Amino acid sequence: MFLDAFVSRQGEQFVFSAEQASQFAKNVAEDFNPIHDADSKRFCVPGDLLFAYLLSRYGLSAELSCRFEGMVGADVLLHCVEQGDEVQIQDQNGKVYLSLTQSGERQQQCHFIEQLVRDYVRFSGQNFPHILQPLMQQHDVMINPQRPLVIYQSMALHFSRFSQQCPSLRLVESTLTQEGKRAQVVLRFELCDGDEVIGVGEKRLVLGSLVPYDAEQMQQMVDFYNQRKQTLGHAA
Repeated sequence: MFLDAFVSRQGEQFVFSAEQASQFAKNVAEDFNPIHDADSKRFCVPGDLLFAYLLSRYGLSAELSCRFEGMVGADVLLHCVEQGDEVQIQDQNGKVYLSLTQSGERQQQCHFIEQLVRDYVRFSGQNFPHILQPLMQQHDVMINPQRPLVIYQSMALHFSRFSQQCPSLRLVESTLTQEGKRAQVVLRFELCDGDEVIGVGEKRLVLGSLVPYDAEQMQQMVDFYNQRKQTLGHAA
């Protein structure tokens, strides 16, 4: 499986090094958030890497929901706990970082799962600036440039059927609902086999420390991110 380069297995346990997780963020998800830099003081493993690991291990089902419950640091020894239709990623102290629930028809083809994971995490990793910047501008709010806080909360997939080829992802709606200094963002997308919609998906994010939208400061954030992408993307 293509994830072999990004995880170290120790029997039933597994661990992500800072370098492995950082390479996944940049090379697979095309996510250049500084929090995924191997030398970052605030480093955390991308939530999409945890999700991708579970799909590679347990396969894909027609109904899927994933809830992110905590940030994983580098070199944390993890294991999976199965409870009925739910699988949790936990550490040695029983702390839960991710919960995945699946039901319905199963898809076990490695190629299908790998391509879906690659397409989804690339879509997910590019939420900023392509989707979030115009959405924040529309609602006249933005994350604080000094304390940017974007929390990956949950995602879900529903397939009406599986196709022979991996479906393409297409964003169909993005919404932002503000409550004080926080806001929930919902991204809805379709899974398409050619022109036919064979599934739908939803991703939820929480934005914190919101401030009034400032075009100049936002442009500085976008320029900083794009410069990192150009520099680190070429180096990866």
